[in-house]
Amino acid sequence: MKCQDEREEVRWPKSTSSSREHLKQVKGWTKLNSQKMGRLSYWAGAEEKDVRVLVPDLGPLTSIHDRARELFYFLKGGRVDYGLEHSHKFGHCRYGRLYESGNYEEWDEHHPVHFVCHSTGTQVVRILQQMLADKRFEGFEEITNADWVLSLTSLSGVLNGCTRIYLDGINPEDGHSLTSISLLQLLRIGVVIYEWLDISVLKRYYGFGFDHFDLSWRKIGLRGLVKSLLYETGPFASRDWIGPDLSIHSAVKCNSNLQTFPNTFYFSYATRMTKRFLGFTVPSSIIEIHPLLCLRAFQMCQWRHPTHAPVPYHGYRDEDWHDNDGALNTISMLFPAFPTPHPNCRLGPDYKDGQSLQPGIWYYTLIEGDHIFFIISKERAGNRFDLLYTSIFERCRKQMRRLITDPRLVEVI
Repeated sequence: MKCQDEREEVRWPKSTSSSREHLKQVKGWTKLNSQKMGRLSYWAGAEEKDVRVLVPDLGPLTSIHDRARELFYFLKGGRVDYGLEHSHKFGHCRYGRLYESGNYEEWDEHHPVHFVCHSTGTQVVRILQQMLADKRFEGFEEITNADWVLSLTSLSGVLNGCTRIYLDGINPEDGHSLTSISLLQLLRIGVVIYEWLDISVLKRYYGFGFDHFDLSWRKIGLRGLVKSLLYETGPFASRDWIGPDLSIHSAVKCNSNLQTFPNTFYFSYATRMTKRFLGFTVPSSIIEIHPLLCLRAFQMCQWRHPTHAPVPYHGYRDEDWHDNDGALNTISMLFPAFPTPHPNCRLGPDYKDGQSLQPGIWYYTLIEGDHIFFIISKERAGNRFDLLYTSIFERCRKQMRRLITDPRLVEVI
């Protein structure tokens, strides 16, 4: 498909008072995400730039599949159905949280949604869109299709997996098991104990999203705790959690089954905090990168896939994965590239000039910044914070036009 690069003027669309009556407003995590880290806004207030923004509350450590199912019912309403086959395979309850009313119940192909995603959220929405296309939601088989998603904007999205997950403890030989001594092993033990204790005060402040596994002491007792710690039961034993989903192995398999749909617009902003120096890849600035990510950036620059382990895809090279933002590899954030590249084109500086765009193509651009540059703290990104999010929301209003009966659109970030 031909890539166009025609410039046109961008204007901020105006919302009338009558249209606002029909739109839902969720500011930060003060309503839907009140149990996640108090009143901290993950999006650093970007969600307040428009009244038509929804912020879903999904499990931070649950698998991409489970999050995709939760996201559907967050919008449409009803009790979360993880699927009969999936729940049996991974040993958890079929049904989860009940949404008595959906946050955007009219959602369908005539009332599509723009998704703005950070990190793993990108793959969550891609799997959700594939499920919509494949009629995977019981009771909605007659109506769902890929056109329910009008656009997907990825911010530092993990499209092709990452090498950091291997450094943290995922075995590079298979891409899903845990090494015996690792950071993720400590995380696993801590999460299992946290979920087992089931202290309501702490769970209201922060939860890992594993309620459908019934890990509480009230359900499984002391014996259940021991079995969970010994890898006999629970999400870590069944591998139905986010860790394995972040491996390159998993991403290659996932990308083989996920389509880039012809009526959806795709945008990707990749971040990088590395440069080439004397033939080596090194962090470009130890001052600008967040302190929590600095060490990881060094480690990822030096990553070498074990010689005894099979490579995750044909043509794999370590040097392709050295550029990173302290958490993810830059090559992973551009567009789905492995095992086969999806249609893609470099995105012009649309936050300055605008760009004529086509659906069915991954438009990507590269930004100098670390993995949390455009979230958590607005002050770190400065003026570029407002420029980026303003351009995204403008583009959602102006350039993603489809023949729909109702022009009301909602962004989900």
